[in-house]
Amino acid sequence: MLKLHNTLTRKVEDFKSQEPDKVKLYTCGPTVYDYPTVGNWAAYIYWDTLVRVLRADGYDVERVMNITDVGHLVSDADEGEDKLEKGAKREGKTAWEVAKFYTDDFLKGMNDLNLITPEHITKATEYIPQQLELVRILKEKGYTYQIDDGIYFDTSKFPTYADFAGLDLADQRAGARVAYNDEKRNPSDFALWKFTPAGQKRDMEWPTPADLTDDGVERPGFPGWHLECSAMAMDILGHTLDIHTGGIDHIPVHHTNEIAQSEGATGEKFSNFWVHSNHLKVDGTKISKSLGNGYTLQDLEEKGFSPLDYRMFVLQGQYRNEGNFTFDNLTAAKNRLYHWRNIAALRHQSHETIHEAQENPSPAVIGKIKEALNDDLNTPLALSTVDEVFSHLESHSIDKIDHDVLVQLLEAIDELLGLKLLDTTPDITDEQKQLIIERERVREEKDYAKSDELRDKLEKTGVIIRDTPAGTIWEYKQ
Repeated sequence: MLKLHNTLTRKVEDFKSQEPDKVKLYTCGPTVYDYPTVGNWAAYIYWDTLVRVLRADGYDVERVMNITDVGHLVSDADEGEDKLEKGAKREGKTAWEVAKFYTDDFLKGMNDLNLITPEHITKATEYIPQQLELVRILKEKGYTYQIDDGIYFDTSKFPTYADFAGLDLADQRAGARVAYNDEKRNPSDFALWKFTPAGQKRDMEWPTPADLTDDGVERPGFPGWHLECSAMAMDILGHTLDIHTGGIDHIPVHHTNEIAQSEGATGEKFSNFWVHSNHLKVDGTKISKSLGNGYTLQDLEEKGFSPLDYRMFVLQGQYRNEGNFTFDNLTAAKNRLYHWRNIAALRHQSHETIHEAQENPSPAVIGKIKEALNDDLNTPLALSTVDEVFSHLESHSIDKIDHDVLVQLLEAIDELLGLKLLDTTPDITDEQKQLIIERERVREEKDYAKSDELRDKLEKTGVIIRDTPAGTIWEYKQ
């Protein structure tokens, strides 16, 4: 049974869905104003692993992931510039052009990292009616009020507001004069819908219906970041989710606000499980543009690392532990993946006959990998389990490895960890195989000079020869 750490209860719990064999899952997606960093991608790799484990456990997963293409302000406290508008000014484009460019880039990154595409990828700009309707419901229930820059949620009307994140609202009030908009009734109140400042014209704005405003005046505006997620999640998945995922930085503001507005509107629990990933630092330091350490997938590829190398790096850490990215750590992950691929290549050199059971990868190994992942997504333990069975395989000659059983194991690893071991390890060509056969012949004749010549020729084609007591094995050149 899957066990997950539930932020709601602050403990690891047995997971149980509302409907048998079906999971309603929501993932906080990207704000598409710039390239995602390695820190951003780490969370999506963990949530992809969660989806893979749920599927392996027999669940039908219906997942929604949003694309925030409007309304995410530079400050989570509803102040500052919209990130899309800021990106537009930076690049000399419209906000719509910026959103499309970085949405396309994000979707390409998902594909390169072999992330399973969610059943629903929803853009905030395509759910404006649903967001306005949510504001309408909250207004009718007495949760909203209007100030100069927008329509706000009155957190004092939601008694359990501070519970999820364990917030100290009294401390917030003490610093309200310097840290918050003094028009707000409470420092923790947040914007549901922002008004376009008088005299300005935004790339992305929509009419604010007069019935939503306290003064009955229609004016242009745009949604708040928190509102978007609730509206899209509940429109597709219903009032109560099984699992909501995100980063721990979402807990005190974004997810706390989602809970307040969602449960304020429906009177029902918004999500039964909240699962949060920890931060990824770079060289022990917080990722920051000012430090120049916000590496992207493009940056990694320029340095010779593939997206799957990075995926292996992320899986080497457990999602609730703080990670530390260094290029030395990434190199270690690259080497580990290279080793695994050479093990996968053994299937092209093994036989389709059954050997002694103790010489073959056992289905019990697949069970051990699943068991590790079901233990709160313990990916490091899952990887070490794979290492163990691969070491076992290497200790035996090729003629003792069963092709079909090895393929079964590789299929399970790919299904659970998404490392594409089968897809990235093609068989060598007939010409290369002929060179190997020729080299074995001249070695038998003790023509070692010719043998070395053929070895070098093979290496130039991307194949490395390793001579073992049990015979010759070929590997991919790194």
